[in-house]
This record gives sequence, structure tokens and C-alpha cells, in this order.
Amino acid sequence: MKKILYLILLFFFFKANAQRNVILIIADDLGTDYFGFNEDYVDTVDVPNIRGLLSKGVRFNNAISNPVCSNTRSGILTGRYSFRTGVGNIVGGIGGSGQLDTSEITIPRLLEIYNPNIGKANIGKWHLHQPMPAGNLLFPNVLGYDHFEGPFIGQLTSYNNWTKYTNAVASTVTNYATSENVNNALSWLNTQNSNNPFFLWLAFNAPHNPLHLPPAGLHSYTNLSGTQANINNDPKAYFKAMIQALDTEIGRLFDSLQVMNLLDSTDIIFIGDNGNSVQTAQISDLDKAKGTVYQYGVHVPFIIAGPSVENQGRVSDALVNTTDIFTTVLELFQYNNWISQIPSSKPVDSKSLMPIIKNLGTQVRPWAFCEIFKAIPDSVDAKAMRNVEYKLIRFDYGAEEFYNLITDPEETFNLLTAPLSGTALSNYNYLCNEMTTLLGSGSICSPSAINSLDGYSDLLAYPNPFSMRIYINPKYRGEMLELTDNSGQLIYSGINIESQDFSNLSEGIYFIKIKNKSKTGLKLIKSN
Repeated sequence: MKKILYLILLFFFFKANAQRNVILIIADDLGTDYFGFNEDYVDTVDVPNIRGLLSKGVRFNNAISNPVCSNTRSGILTGRYSFRTGVGNIVGGIGGSGQLDTSEITIPRLLEIYNPNIGKANIGKWHLHQPMPAGNLLFPNVLGYDHFEGPFIGQLTSYNNWTKYTNAVASTVTNYATSENVNNALSWLNTQNSNNPFFLWLAFNAPHNPLHLPPAGLHSYTNLSGTQANINNDPKAYFKAMIQALDTEIGRLFDSLQVMNLLDSTDIIFIGDNGNSVQTAQISDLDKAKGTVYQYGVHVPFIIAGPSVENQGRVSDALVNTTDIFTTVLELFQYNNWISQIPSSKPVDSKSLMPIIKNLGTQVRPWAFCEIFKAIPDSVDAKAMRNVEYKLIRFDYGAEEFYNLITDPEETFNLLTAPLSGTALSNYNYLCNEMTTLLGSGSICSPSAINSLDGYSDLLAYPNPFSMRIYINPKYRGEMLELTDNSGQLIYSGINIESQDFSNLSEGIYFIKIKNKSKTGLKLIKSN
């Protein structure tokens, strides 16, 4: 009897301390609505291999990313929000973005400290630095990866003719990119010591543009011609074919892991890095697709599956950020004191999802945050924060929008255009104060300060109160504006109000209006 008890205890000891591997799979430009297993699906595609993760894991129904690929990836790699890393937009894209500082503390750097025997590879898209100067090509290795192999930039010009970098060495690849990514991942896995754990970051370019017809055998859309005219006429069909090709190759990866006796010891994390682009979006208001902090731009599929998940086959409604992958990956390797390696100058925003993975809790954070900002400011630049029911958006030019996501999931009615109910006001104040605390700055948290000119509901002036400069909605830059004091005396008239220095004005009440178009104008408060 003692011998049997000993064997049982030994079994559970080895189960608890079994070697764990982690694979993070990132799909590019893939929101939730093409998957039939999400509550907001519309026109879906058959993805049996991705769907197969559901029975082995936990699906996060309320996961949000950042609006574009670079700032989502920087957040995963460092566990830090974009306003800390400086990667606020697409590196090398329109409007520009800062690149990831190589001094950042990353997942592979911490895993190297914890256990140098853990293999660490990044296969596929990088997109956190420009490929020039040539020294930048070594940055994936500098940031902790033993091996990097994939395209360095964002969008491929062609999935069948592209440049791959293998630890900074360039080569031209004519193999289909999605298949090549899996080939490279399997080749790297075959080089690893079977006794050592591994972390594989597998970042596909699919199903990001350019839309195309994948190779036969990877999808079931046999009625597509592949001509540019046909693609332009039916872009969603090609998008679905690319998703299905992605799923097929993910299935080949899983099958290979099974043959290599690695599948049962490997936790799989599957995510999209942001919502679908305008060309493939399934939403009525295309201004709220990829590149924006609206739900459609940041609500992404997120599944964690594998041996670490207790009570598999669950759905979690917890609020989670893609930044939370940082801490979760480290703790899946049982590295629980990683925080001791983080300097105070680089605070981490990531929350561990282990309580949900182990079915020991239902929430890990009271709110979720996302943002986008460009080197050249744009009207979509914004921060957003949501709790279970409400979401506050604060645009960098000063406007605010506030939505009830339960009753208005597509964010069609800005609650700040009407008096707020008691519950809505309480949630507005909570989210506004939390965002201001997080960012260290922000507007006064009072919807009564969110006013607009008569007939111009989107012409907002900020900050309010102001001390030196007054900024307006970019849509109205170039309009003839007037600033008057409380007695009606004209202080300024012109089209360049944002360049004026009002620091010498006395404290008090002022009004800004479009000349000849508003009798009263927008009330502003001057404070020193």
C-alpha cells in the first residue's frame, strides 16, 4: 500500500514539474469575426486546426491588442504599453513610429537568465525595427533570441518571392511564405536537444495583404481565379482562403509536434495582432477597422491550449491585453520571480493569466488598455480603456468618446453627446481617472467639461482647462477661429490658433468659436 501511494505521489510530482514548451502563434491582421467560435462572428471560414485548440484550452472572449502590428508585438515582447516603449504605430509605415529600444527587457532575455538551456527562436515576421542600417538585422538576436528567421519588415510584396533573413543573412525565398514559416519552425525544432525546453515565437504574415490565391491543397476555395480583377471584386473570399491556408499549415505544425513527441508537453498560444483591414472588415463603419482603438480594430482571437490548462475547453470573459502574454509565457516556464530582474525604470504592465489557466480565478485586471500614436500626429491617434461594460476613448487631439459595450458593441452612440445616467457617469469617472493615473496626464474627468460649438459636435478644444496652448480637432484646422474673454472682448482671430502662446492670459473663462458660425462658442477655462 505504501509503495502504491509513493508511486501516485511520484506521478503527480513529475506531472507538476514536467518539462513545458511554449509556442506563440501570431496571425497578422486577423480579428475575431471570421471565426465561428467567437460571439461576434459574421461570415466565417473553416479552421479545424485552430478550432481544435478550443477543447484543449481556454478561449479569452474579451482580449484586446493594439490597433497595428508593431505596437502589439512590442507590448508582447516587453510586457509594456506603447507609451513606455515608444512603438506607437507601424515601424516604417505611414505616419511612422519609434523603433524598439534594444535596452528593453524581453521574454527571451529573461528566459536566458532563468534557464540558459531553454531554446529561444523567432520565426517569421519581426517588424520592430527598420532593416537599415544593416546592423539592425541583428536586433532579434541582441534582444535575446538564439535564432531569427523570417521577413524583417511588415507587409510582403509577394508571398511567393520575398526576402528572408536568417540571423542577419539575407536570402531570396520563392516558397509560399506561410509554408516556409512552418518549414523553418520545424527545422529549428529538429536542431534542439530533446531534453531541453523551448520557446518558439511563430509570427505569420498571413492573412495580411497582399490578398492572393494560396497554393492548391492548402484551402478549399477552388472557384477563385487568382486574377487581380477577381481579387478586387471579391477580397473577402481570398482573405478566407489565406486564413484556411494558414490553418492548414498550423495543422502540419501540430502533426509534426505529435510525431516528434512534443505536442503533449507544449502549450500553444494563438492570437491575432489586431483587427481586420478596411478591405476585409465585416463592419458597417469602416472608419472603425484596423488602425483604430475602436473594438473592431483591437478585439482579437486569443486561445491558450495545452497541458498547463486545467479543466480544458473553457471560455473566459476576463479582460485581457496581448501584453499579458509576456508574464504568462514566463510563468508557464515556472519562472515566477522574474520581477526581480526588472529595473524600476522599466515598469511592466503585463498581468499573469495563470490564475485563469489553472482555473483558480476569473479576472486578472479591472480594465484593459490600448493605444496608437504616430511620429506625425494623426486624428486617429488615441488611448482607450475599457472595463466590463464601458469604454472610454481619449483622442490625442482632445476629443473623448464613451460607449456601453454591452448594449452598443459596435460603438455607434457616443454617450457623451447626452447627459449620462448615474451608472454611466460613475464608470466614466472611474475609467477617466484610471487612464489619467496610468498616463500621468490627461483632461479633467468631468463630462461637463466636454463641450462643443453650436452645430459642431466634433469641434473640441483641449486641454480644458488650458495654460498655454489651445488645440482643436484636426478636421477644423484652417478654419477662421476667434477667442474671446468672458466679457466678449476679442483676444485672437485667425487660422493658426494652435501656434499661439496664451500663457500670459489671466485666469478665467474664455470662449472659442468659428467666426460667423456660432453665437456662444465653446467655454474654456484658463488656469496657470
